[in-house]
Amino acid sequence: MDTVRYIVAVLLVATFPPAVAFWFVVHPFAKQWRAVGTRWAYLLTIGALFAMIAGLVAVRGTLVGRDLGYNLLLIFAGLLFYAGSLTVEVFCRRHLTFRILTGVPELSKTDPGKILDQGIYARVRHPRYVGVLLAAVGWSMIANYTGGYVIAAALFPAVYLLTVIEERELLDRFGAEYAAYRDRVPRFLPHRRKPFPTGAN
Repeated sequence: MDTVRYIVAVLLVATFPPAVAFWFVVHPFAKQWRAVGTRWAYLLTIGALFAMIAGLVAVRGTLVGRDLGYNLLLIFAGLLFYAGSLTVEVFCRRHLTFRILTGVPELSKTDPGKILDQGIYARVRHPRYVGVLLAAVGWSMIANYTGGYVIAAALFPAVYLLTVIEERELLDRFGAEYAAYRDRVPRFLPHRRKPFPTGAN
């Protein structure tokens, strides 16, 4: 079990920061990426992403921090958080295509995409980020290494800032239509419990 916890810790510190950093590179510079073309945009951003992962893996011993030990209660709680993140992801995937997941609407001149406003996206504007945060908390509890907790904690302000930057880009892309959606739907937490709308995206 100690090996599994260590692997989880390494995956957390080596993959979550680059995954979030990727969107920090994409959203603020979407116009510039569209100007250089989708192919070059992907070559540069994906190349930087894998280089960052490789660098973090190389210093994983320092990043994972101190082992706080095996704790069955924490593992159980972590699994509950991770199950919550998977549930959110399932609801999100009903409305996400591969092109959306890989950032094509942000990087392409010809495919601006459309606003996701059905299903879980009618309840919260950024459900996938909620899922990311739940997963990070869950993984950090399962691993129980100090570095994992630091990464999980750091992701909260980072994700909030990312949503602010992302929404500026969405406003630029969709204008008043997105502004109306933003005013209607909360960022992370739904106002009240109600069935998900079932309209098609």
